[in-house]
Amino acid sequence: MGVICAIIVIASLIGYETDWSEPSTPVVPCSEDEEVGCRVGMTGKDTDVPSAFMLLDIEMEIKWSEPDRGWIGVVGADAAKNCPPDSNGLTDCEAEDIAQFLVAGGPDRSGSLSWQVEPGGYRFVAGGHDGSGLDSQEVDVTVSVHLSDFVEIILSAAAVLLLLGAGEMAFPVRNILKRFRNE
Repeated sequence: MGVICAIIVIASLIGYETDWSEPSTPVVPCSEDEEVGCRVGMTGKDTDVPSAFMLLDIEMEIKWSEPDRGWIGVVGADAAKNCPPDSNGLTDCEAEDIAQFLVAGGPDRSGSLSWQVEPGGYRFVAGGHDGSGLDSQEVDVTVSVHLSDFVEIILSAAAVLLLLGAGEMAFPVRNILKRFRNE
């Protein structure tokens, strides 16, 4: 069992990383009509991160190819109450209206965001900058997963104690000490 704990800790230190690209992600256009402005696009459903994920250290890095024309962000799921998306994924809100809900990214980011994923509900948002039209951009996503530091420390301690216990059972220290005392 100690060996299994040690292998899990080593695997966590190495971690798991995956990446993918989405070559045709739309840039949300800004309207020429000042009353409409630069509306924000939002995913239609929440992305729920279960509470058990607090045992993991998950980092998501997102890079997009057209930072001068558009932006991407992550908001808490409660943003959908104030700015619900329509059937096309567009809200009636602008970037300033969702700023209080931003967890990562947003209009001030210059082409990338880094998000430390924690338990809760989230939605992805995107928007355009003034003058941007309907077009697409490439988005690259990298996800890195490790066990949290707390879990790694607990598993390391368990591995050491289990390996010491196994060593004691295989080669009892008392018997070895008795041999040296008797000689």
